[in-house]
Amino acid sequence: MEEMEEELKCPVCGSFYREPIILPCSHNICLACARNILVQTPDAESPQSTRASGSGVSDYDYLDLDKMSLYSEADSGYGSYGGFASAPTTPCQKSPNGVRVFPPAVPPPPPQHHLLQHPGSLPPIPRNSCITCPQCHRSLILDDRGLRGFPKNRVLEGVVDRYQQSKAAALKCQLCEKSPKEATVMCEQCDVFYCDPCRLRCHPPRGPLAKHRLVPPAQGRVSRRQSPRKISTCTEHELENHSMYCVQCKMPVCYQCLEEGKHSTHEVKALGAMWKLHKGQLSQALNILSDRAKEAKEFLVHLRNMVQHIQENGVEFEACLVAQCDALIDALNRRKAQLLSRVNKEHEHKLKVVRDQIAHCTVKLRQTTGLMEYCLEVIKENDPSGFLQISDALIRRVHMTESQWGKGTLTPRMTSDFDLTLDSGPLLQTIQQLDFVQMKVPSAVPASPILQLEECCTQNNSATLSWKQPPLSTVQVDGYILELDDGNGGQFREVYVGKETMCTVDGLHFNSTYKCRVKAFNVSGVGQYSKTLVMQTSEIAWFTFDPTSAHPDIIFSNDNLTVTCNSYDDRVVLGNTGFSRGIHYWELSVDRYDNHPDPAFGVARVDVLKDVMLGKDDKAWAMTDGGISKGATVGVLLDLTRGILIFLVNDEQQGPIAFEAMEGLYFPAISLNRNVQVSLHTGLAIPDFYTPGQPEHPSSVC
Repeated sequence: MEEMEEELKCPVCGSFYREPIILPCSHNICLACARNILVQTPDAESPQSTRASGSGVSDYDYLDLDKMSLYSEADSGYGSYGGFASAPTTPCQKSPNGVRVFPPAVPPPPPQHHLLQHPGSLPPIPRNSCITCPQCHRSLILDDRGLRGFPKNRVLEGVVDRYQQSKAAALKCQLCEKSPKEATVMCEQCDVFYCDPCRLRCHPPRGPLAKHRLVPPAQGRVSRRQSPRKISTCTEHELENHSMYCVQCKMPVCYQCLEEGKHSTHEVKALGAMWKLHKGQLSQALNILSDRAKEAKEFLVHLRNMVQHIQENGVEFEACLVAQCDALIDALNRRKAQLLSRVNKEHEHKLKVVRDQIAHCTVKLRQTTGLMEYCLEVIKENDPSGFLQISDALIRRVHMTESQWGKGTLTPRMTSDFDLTLDSGPLLQTIQQLDFVQMKVPSAVPASPILQLEECCTQNNSATLSWKQPPLSTVQVDGYILELDDGNGGQFREVYVGKETMCTVDGLHFNSTYKCRVKAFNVSGVGQYSKTLVMQTSEIAWFTFDPTSAHPDIIFSNDNLTVTCNSYDDRVVLGNTGFSRGIHYWELSVDRYDNHPDPAFGVARVDVLKDVMLGKDDKAWAMTDGGISKGATVGVLLDLTRGILIFLVNDEQQGPIAFEAMEGLYFPAISLNRNVQVSLHTGLAIPDFYTPGQPEHPSSVC
């Protein structure tokens, strides 16, 4: 939670936000700080057409507003209003967090002692006032409503309140004048925490206050958090509540805005639906960022280990170098000192590079964690309009932060090895030319690959796997070996050997669980296996007719889902997916049926005869006719768990069981001639009448 604190502080005053408002650039600022950085512009030079309220300026308006924006200049520390050459320059100030801000150009009016001003009211905003965002330096000229035209960020205000409450050690009395004492009770009606002396003095148990309910402070804090959320009102029509969301302007709007305002022709959607949609988008972005943060933590562990390895390797290398140099007696002493100096410099350089990278990643990870915690607190808010006011900006920030952890960020800038070796072979007369030579990396087997889970998936009865080498691995890899089991807990078998790091395996069993692993190899040998990945194939099959194995007389259409024939003889066509395990159901609708053509429907082996009626050889199991006519629907139920085949016509079962003892690989199949046209329907659920696993009553086989 502490890392989120920077998200909750105003960029101007450096303190926690108080009554934060949302600028059109999606940044936040305290209401009081916004008044402090207002700049008044000349009346004669300010066109009315450039005035806009904080709630009605889209991102595209900023392209024009930036042309006459108020900016800070880093060299001189002064800012000028770019749209008016005659406007005087205004000195910049720096907020506690280092952001340059602009003080008010017009001094505040003298206090009016003879008027009693409401403590919560604000003095009027001068005409032609301009406010500049202290973070992105975009400027905006206020309209007649002034700062009231900017929406209040109730979500941020709620997060700040919860954060401050969680940081407080004990609830303090709200009426003590100097050092607040610890509160002992809270009045639910007054919504005030009292210590005992202040309660006796300011809240006596008599008179009109006698009926007030006093509760312990902890219970009062809970009741505050559980109080109903505030209803969001429109900044254009203060008496109207937000009810819809304008997709074009990306902001909540009220009913009157849709009837009379500029949103009347815009696309709008329900507030609750957009609230849920943006929460989902933010949650998805947070999941990706969370994975990046996890990788960053693991990367920091690697870097810290590298520091230790560098130190150990440095000591070892130094000792070896000293031993070699001492062996060369007095003639090598001066050269030995030079070589030691080079080793020490290399040692310090490696340590400095790695430590700098550790510091950089630590700062970035802390910022990322703070943003994540802040976003999680925002997601807890149940105020749709307030959430939608800041959700787009948060989603962009999360995506931007995630992209900063991209390629190269989590890669070490230095290796822990000292790639130097001392050549002691030259003769003594060449000792002055003694120098380091590049050390040849000793032969080693590759490290175990890392499966990239976000890219691994299954589709139908195919599985796609992707992997990569560990980021710190420097060993050359010649290829990879991918292994899968049989989908039933059996032995692993090789399904791919090659240099690619992605592979799709087809022809797996439906509704089966496969274990997958991969290992790398080079000339030195084979490395260790990766972690085992478990993948589940689809329960329901989606397939089409197969043009490659069909008889040439078969005519295909409708993306290979509809077939007919150009011959009067029966021709066979198979499906493009075979089944050897599980329960499968598909249907075939008869689109054309002329002159009693007698088609056949069923299953077959891959080598079935294609020029005779289905079922005429021992490679097919089929039903012929069965009261079929145009418009009829034939269903085929293949249960390979029990080894049976059942047929249906127009949802009516044709006998209990058509065939039994079905084992092996079967393909959906039909035979037809030119008088029949059939369409295939797949991906269907098992009919309700059929209960898998229950034995059928004995019956005759068709």
